[in-house]
Formats: sequence, C-alpha cells, structure tokens
Amino acid sequence: MACYDADITALVPKIDTSSSKAHGRYSKVDFRYDAQQNEYICPAGQRLTYRFDSVEDGKRLWVYMTYQCSTCPLQSKCTTGNAKRLKRWEKEDILDAADALLKKNPDAMRQRKQLVEHPYGTIKHWMGSTHFLMKRLPNVQAEMSLHVLAYNFRRAINILGVPRIMEQLQTA
Repeated sequence: MACYDADITALVPKIDTSSSKAHGRYSKVDFRYDAQQNEYICPAGQRLTYRFDSVEDGKRLWVYMTYQCSTCPLQSKCTTGNAKRLKRWEKEDILDAADALLKKNPDAMRQRKQLVEHPYGTIKHWMGSTHFLMKRLPNVQAEMSLHVLAYNFRRAINILGVPRIMEQLQTA
C-alpha cells in the first residue's frame, strides 16, 4: 500500500490461501465481488451480503454471508455447512488492482524472475545452499543484509571495476 503512496506501480499476484480447492470446493476466487453493491456473488448466483467487521492479525476484515446454501444444488462444491462466509480485507481493492495490472502484463513475472532470482540464487550458492548460520530473526536479518551487501559490492566491482569505484568513493 505504501507503493501506491510513493507513486510506484506494483505488479503483484493475488494469492489464494484457501484450502477449499484442495478439498474439491470453490474458493474465494470463484466468487465475484460487486463493489457497487458491496457483496459477493457465488457461482450459483446467490449474493453474500456484508454482515459485520472483524479484526485478525491487526487487519480489519469485512465478513460476507449467505444462508441460502442448504437449498443450493452446488452446496457440496461450495461449503460443508448451511451458510457460506467470506472475508475481505478492507484494502483488498488495492490487491485486486495490482493483480489486474499483472494480468494485463503477463511477461512482468518472467522479467521479475530474471532480475530477482539470479541474485538470490547466487547468494544461496555462496551460503552453501543450506541454511543461515545465525539463529533468531534479528541475527538472520543481519546475516542476510551482509550477504546482500557483499553481492552488491561484487556486482559493482564486476561492472565498474575497482579503480572507478575507488574514484567514486573519494569524490563522495
């Protein structure tokens, strides 16, 4: 969200974390969100209307429900109960917009992998492809920062050469 505040266009895939697909049922991506009515529409055409807010992990979520499932012919593909409940993050429209931009530019992820995966692969190789040497998050963050710094220095040396880097450091 800070990306948009800084006028940076983010191309981020929207992640479906639901286990419903694994159980052969519909997941949230199979439901269509109608922003004007502020409700979801299920694959059978029923409307899940806004019911209440909840807070999970510090995020405000809107809860949508329908109680029409017991008479629905698609119930076994949708829910195990008589009602269907979906949650929507209050800022999910931003994620929807980023996902839509990504779908308009499908080569973006390929380009991102080419640009981003190489440094991580190189760093992982330097680390011995196993694990971090430190324990506890602050220490692991410091270790990773040192790996990234070393990678960037090595890249600068390969691109610019030591004399030019020394010249730049002396003029700074």
